[in-house]
Amino acid sequence: MSKEAESEIPPTATDEGGEENPEAEANVNFEPVIKLKAVETKTFEEEEDVLFKMRAKLFGWGKDVSGQPCWRERGTGDVKFLKHQKTGKSRMLMRREKTFKVCANFYITPQVNLKVNPTSDRSWIWAVVDYSEEPKEELFAIRFATSENANKFKEEFEKLQGKSAGSSSSSSSNTDSTTPQPSTTTPSGEGEKSEKAEKPTEPETTSQN
Repeated sequence: MSKEAESEIPPTATDEGGEENPEAEANVNFEPVIKLKAVETKTFEEEEDVLFKMRAKLFGWGKDVSGQPCWRERGTGDVKFLKHQKTGKSRMLMRREKTFKVCANFYITPQVNLKVNPTSDRSWIWAVVDYSEEPKEELFAIRFATSENANKFKEEFEKLQGKSAGSSSSSSSNTDSTTPQPSTTTPSGEGEKSEKAEKPTEPETTSQN
């Protein structure tokens, strides 16, 4: 190699012992071409107070791939009772873990009747018009880790309904051993028109990675 070529080679960084230090040469800083501003993500829960929160698993009555009726898992996550600070209305909201996609969203009203799941003392079943996506009548079943948690859920749910835990209506529902059907209210267009629940504040239903 000629002396002119050697003179064009940049000097190599060395450590204190005189040996080459390749890490010292890699000190390169790249500035981003476009700087993005942080975007605030709204959950539509900003004006609501959390009255109850507990982890659970939610199921919906539907059909499997073969068309047979069955319980299908809708998601596992925190079920919350939220009360709006201005209107005073309460709703139940549940999001799936990790994705935070809404799997249950409806107002808590006296018309919603929690019934015992005859196969488990950790579970409740009820029919309701749900607004997770489009308004749709659903039959839900929710399961908790313990029967104590399940009873706490029912107690807080009925408080928001304006019911007492020991009311006769609650006692009669607990003795019902049959699985309730979604036809507790007649769907629109079939016989009498069903009474639609008022739509809760719509949370963001898109998945968040």
